Amino acid sequence: MDPFTQPGDVLIGGVFLVYSGYDFPQPSFHNWPQPVTCNGFHIRYYRDVLGLIFAINEINNSPDLLPNVTIGFSLVHSCMSELRNIGGAMSLMSGTGNPVPCYDCRKTSVMAGIIGDKLSALSLPIARILGVHSYPQISYGATTSALSDKVNFPSFFRTISNNMFQHIAISQLIGQFGWTWVGMVIVDNEVGELGGQAIRTEVEKSGSCVAFAEKIHLSYSKRQVLRVVDVIRESSVNIIILHSTEAHMKFLLDAMYDEGVTGKIFISSASFTITPGLFSKKAWKVLNGTIGLMSKTGQIPGFETFLQSLHPSLNHSHPLIKPFWKTAFNCNWENGEFIKNTTHADTQGPLCSEDEDLKTMIPSLLETFDLSLTYHAYLAVYAYAHALHALLQCPSRENHQPCGNVTSIQPWKVLRSLKKTPFQAHSEDIITFDANGDVPALHDIVTIQILNGHFHLVTVGSFTPGAVTGHTVLINRSQILWNDKFSQVPESVCSNSCGPGSRRVTRRGQPPCCFDCVPCSAGEISNSTDAVKCFRCPQDQWSNEDQDRCIPKTIEFLSYQEPLGHILVSMASVSSLLGLSILLTFIRFKDTPIIKATNRELSYILLTSLILCFLCCLVFIGQPSTVTCLLRQTFFSVVFSISISSVLAKTIMVILAFKATRLNSPLRRWLGPIIPRHVVGICSGLQILICSVWLYKSPPFPVLNTQIENHKIIFECNEGHKLFFYMTLGFMGFLATISFFVAFLARNLPGSYNEAKLITFSMLIFCCVWISFIPAYLSTSGKYTVAVQVFAILVSSAGLLGCIFLPKCYIIIVRPEKNRRECFGGNTSFKHVRLSYRLSVLRHLINAARACVPALWRQPSPPSLSMWIRKVEEIKRMENLTAQLQDRNSRFYRTWFYWDQFTDTAEYKSLLAQ
Repeated sequence: MDPFTQPGDVLIGGVFLVYSGYDFPQPSFHNWPQPVTCNGFHIRYYRDVLGLIFAINEINNSPDLLPNVTIGFSLVHSCMSELRNIGGAMSLMSGTGNPVPCYDCRKTSVMAGIIGDKLSALSLPIARILGVHSYPQISYGATTSALSDKVNFPSFFRTISNNMFQHIAISQLIGQFGWTWVGMVIVDNEVGELGGQAIRTEVEKSGSCVAFAEKIHLSYSKRQVLRVVDVIRESSVNIIILHSTEAHMKFLLDAMYDEGVTGKIFISSASFTITPGLFSKKAWKVLNGTIGLMSKTGQIPGFETFLQSLHPSLNHSHPLIKPFWKTAFNCNWENGEFIKNTTHADTQGPLCSEDEDLKTMIPSLLETFDLSLTYHAYLAVYAYAHALHALLQCPSRENHQPCGNVTSIQPWKVLRSLKKTPFQAHSEDIITFDANGDVPALHDIVTIQILNGHFHLVTVGSFTPGAVTGHTVLINRSQILWNDKFSQVPESVCSNSCGPGSRRVTRRGQPPCCFDCVPCSAGEISNSTDAVKCFRCPQDQWSNEDQDRCIPKTIEFLSYQEPLGHILVSMASVSSLLGLSILLTFIRFKDTPIIKATNRELSYILLTSLILCFLCCLVFIGQPSTVTCLLRQTFFSVVFSISISSVLAKTIMVILAFKATRLNSPLRRWLGPIIPRHVVGICSGLQILICSVWLYKSPPFPVLNTQIENHKIIFECNEGHKLFFYMTLGFMGFLATISFFVAFLARNLPGSYNEAKLITFSMLIFCCVWISFIPAYLSTSGKYTVAVQVFAILVSSAGLLGCIFLPKCYIIIVRPEKNRRECFGGNTSFKHVRLSYRLSVLRHLINAARACVPALWRQPSPPSLSMWIRKVEEIKRMENLTAQLQDRNSRFYRTWFYWDQFTDTAEYKSLLAQ
């Protein structure tokens, strides 16, 4: 391997990537094995060599930096081959064309160190070798963070930012655009494996998923490349991360265009150097819209003028100038001089002449819009120059003239000086290598734009890693132009985002980014996109309809303002007014027979209790308080017990009056007001006792119940111990049952107006209402429970009021002619009896006259006087019987029986038989 050398007092070696490919001849075992040959001369790569030459010329012409000391160079090209890379580095160390380790055969010059290589994969093997020999190496393009390990690579430096934070930058970039479903293409070598694993780990840590991770390499066959293309085509991802050098990618990009896979957006790492000259027009179409990381670069003043001065006749000492000229103008040299070991000599096409003009082609040919790697190669030369200057400088002299001997320079001394000597190029900022041999990590975010067939590289953002402020990605989206498939930011998700109010549920057997959206359960919310779980609202709050926020629960109680409250209050008010009207009517007509016949005292008690029953419904309506909770059930229980016990007393008195019809009956002494008063007093007292124990042991209290209704807070009265509530209801049910059966037994008592029938019907209504109340009460909740109880109170009270008292009011008001003693006492019946007996006597007299008159005509003797006497005595006896019946009728009337009831008795029949 013959290096390209320019003599000088101190030499700087260089291992550069100029050719983008190589041929590895298969050994035939008949001849000596042929070395690796290079192909694919790349002008963009050659520009880095020109940057090194330009920097050396600047330093040699500088009066301040290394005065009286000239710097030369010795360069070899690696051709993308690790074998040539290692061999070239060892040949530069030995000073011969052959790689002889541990020997330096130079006699006139000293090799200060090596610059190169461009790629991390090519820098790693020579860094291991140079580290063993303490030979300094400065790379201008190797970004892998593994080279920062000073244990394995103690002599490695670089002027480009390492990719230690590029995985963070890529993950943040993906996160800013909301991409969660991405693919990866990495180079199939050690650098690709390590860097790709770091990127994938960070991407997955940020919440995104990698759909596929395919490998690619320059040495892959077409079948292997097409397999990767098929994977990309079949995947649903729109974003693909590239972690590879551009040389390995160009065949894949061409194959993607040929197969019609062009609608993808690439995110390139810092390893992917964007060199448009390396790619074909087809690859440009695929790369359109690519966003990539690029180490921050600077300007090289005068470099473009230097490039314009290039010409084979003027710069014949420049390495590879003729291949450059041939590639730039697509011409051939007449004598066919090419670099040694080149086997591809073109014999066709125009010959190269001195008339070609390079000046107009500089921007497009050498891509001067992006001097990234060339600038870092330029900085590497200045790093060596400042280290040598510090090594040769005598600190005691004021004129800063070199005092050291150039021949005393050793690579290990240069290595030590590099570690502590800051450097800069012209007016650029001062740069110092850190303990790992790295420079500050700063990256630009660039995008590829293909407009009208022209390649444009536009800076759209930056990435600044920092230990204190955090890692920050700044990007201007308005400057990004996506490819032809997307007019706006593309989407790349396995599943659409779950909006607020739902949570993600990962599909079984698929990555976390592939999920289904499940709505939050009732009472739970999620107020962020793609929430993993829902959060339960506090007890006093509930989720809204969208389930994205908690809202206060509505406090519910049976209010006066709502329609249901209006209806119940109206019913209670009207019913109580009706009961009060009936009570006033009874007081007004208290001396009428129908009022007397129904026991006025019990009627007044029953009417008053029914009015209170209607009014107690108002206690159930409205916001519960301590007082209303204490009064609700107790007040209701007591007044209802009084009502039912009054009905029971009425029924008992009807039975007693029926049983005490004989004048000498012992039951007649119970027909007064004693039994009604005792029945009402005892029944009411028992209920009052139960309620008193209830209020003492476990009084009701207001409570906000959050358990019954999920979306409501039920403001209700806690009844305390449920046993007392059921005891009061059970006692009222017992009284109602007794009243019903007693009234049912007395329903067939004779009479024109039998009150027992009305009591039976009213108690039937009462029992049906409260039997229906039990399941309705247990099956409802909240204000409807209260409404059910209020409705049961109203209906049952109205049943008692309507069935017992409305018929009497009808007679009092509508049919007053029936409200007479004759209609209820028996005068009318006795008139009929007297009339019937008088008619019977008259009929007997007529029959006797019919029998006597003809006899008088036929028989001369008159009727017997004794017969007339018997007839008169019979009439007198019938009148006495009538008087006795009238007296008996008045006695039954005082005991609330009616004449019609008495006419069916045996005593009446025996008297009538007499």
